[in-house]
Amino acid sequence: MCGRYVMARAVGDLVAELEAEAEASLEVRASWNVAPTTDVPIVLERLIDGTLHRQVHIAKWGLVPGWAKDPSVGVRAFNARSETVLEKPTFRAAMKSKRCGVPVQGYFEWKKSPDGKTKQPYFVHTPDGALITFAGLYEWWKDPDKENGAPDQWLLSCTILTMASPPSGELATLHDRLPVPLGREALAEWLDPESPAVAPLLESALAQAWELAGTWVLDPVSAAVGNVRNNGPELIAPITA
Repeated sequence: MCGRYVMARAVGDLVAELEAEAEASLEVRASWNVAPTTDVPIVLERLIDGTLHRQVHIAKWGLVPGWAKDPSVGVRAFNARSETVLEKPTFRAAMKSKRCGVPVQGYFEWKKSPDGKTKQPYFVHTPDGALITFAGLYEWWKDPDKENGAPDQWLLSCTILTMASPPSGELATLHDRLPVPLGREALAEWLDPESPAVAPLLESALAQAWELAGTWVLDPVSAAVGNVRNNGPELIAPITA
């Protein structure tokens, strides 16, 4: 499961690290406590006049499929289980051609104490502070109550794929689910909107995930991260658990 993460990079840094482009007016709000239903940056690829363009966009975290009657569906769809993503009505259409990457600087997970009475939050990140890009999906939803051409007529939303955690190691003791990370080559394959074989694409991403995640660092952090109103760099400062 991935329900909180950090994204405090500036737009220019995101564009450079993801080798993408973005509109000059794009704004990314720095957050050390990103929660579902908030606006987050995603990276996707689109064919424009026959040329593939990798772009950074802002999407609401919680996928709203095109057939939804209202956007409340997204509240429960901030994660998509990789085991069922090809069949679930909420996600299967997006899996075919609307795959994205969700860049993060790290994410939070809570580990139960031995007595089960308390939970210790951990910040999971790369050793060198480089971005992690999770496999994601995106959708466009048209608000039937808005006039055609209204600037807020269309809602862009996203979800993060998860899989089983590795059978051993530190991550295995943290949580039984793991957000699916993508390496550079895997990201290029995942974003390609013309990729014809979706199931093998998913299998390839999952096959590399445990190895990538095996390099991550797990730092115990303050319980303050549990409150979404707390938002600052102090939330990722390691403490003595």
